[in-house]
Amino acid sequence: MANQRLQWAVVILLALLVVASVVSLLWPAGAPPRGGRSGGQIAVVAIDGPIAAGNGSSALLGTVVGAEQVTGQLRQAREDPAVRAVVIRMNTPGGSAAAAQEIGEAVQRVRQAGKPVVVSIADLGASGGYWIAATADRIVANPASLTGSIGVIMEVTHYEDLYEKLGIDVETIKSGPYKDIGSPTRPPTDEERRLLQGLVGDIYQQFVDVVAKGRGLSRERVLELADGRIFTGRQAKAAGLVDELGTFEDAVELAAELAGLEHYDLVEFGPRRSLIDLLLRLGGEGRWGLARGVGLVPELVRWELYRAVPR
Repeated sequence: MANQRLQWAVVILLALLVVASVVSLLWPAGAPPRGGRSGGQIAVVAIDGPIAAGNGSSALLGTVVGAEQVTGQLRQAREDPAVRAVVIRMNTPGGSAAAAQEIGEAVQRVRQAGKPVVVSIADLGASGGYWIAATADRIVANPASLTGSIGVIMEVTHYEDLYEKLGIDVETIKSGPYKDIGSPTRPPTDEERRLLQGLVGDIYQQFVDVVAKGRGLSRERVLELADGRIFTGRQAKAAGLVDELGTFEDAVELAAELAGLEHYDLVEFGPRRSLIDLLLRLGGEGRWGLARGVGLVPELVRWELYRAVPR
């Protein structure tokens, strides 16, 4: 009898998971449209977490925002005739320079389609996040938001001493002298440091150009600010890096004003929730659910690769 009850309990649980999976696939993330339906829609696109190439992921080390995911949402907003403006709600420390560059290009394509883009910075909109923000029509930040960090960093971890203690010997066979540049199994040579510094410097110059063009500042002025420092929203406004101090609602109202909308629907764009997302939520509160522990090793590898990418 006890076994029968257990079997029924398992069947019911599986059925509930299937139903939850179907519902989650049909249920888009975010809130339903708000406001009075009339002139058009304002699309809200969220960038919440470090930025990387690809579709993004959620695992032990937190959520990674994928450039393909964000550019897809911006493309949807650009092509939808009902959408008249876009607000990007940002809370990110930055990430891959190339990924930020792709999102920035997508923002400019939305603007070229005649739809204004306003960035709303929550807690943080720094480094690659600010790269994206600089391509928008307007930037709104809270006085205590953190932004700026205009610069590029690249890190390489060295494990040679650890390998020696563990008795691990790594032999590298390569086609050229620089094929294993940045290898964690040996320190870099002076020439390799020079090459990597040149790579970082080139991306830095691209970043400076984006900020100068987007913010209407001279290159000399941007270089004064682009030493990697972060600013509060209030400091950033005084420096010309932010247009207005305000909340997300202020950013939405500014987007509506730029689009000439008196009444509008606020529509949140985002990926549909999957069964995996549901299980992760059931596994624990927020981003630290037990279910995330399964992906610990690949996530640590991913983190090391992320640190080695210029950002």
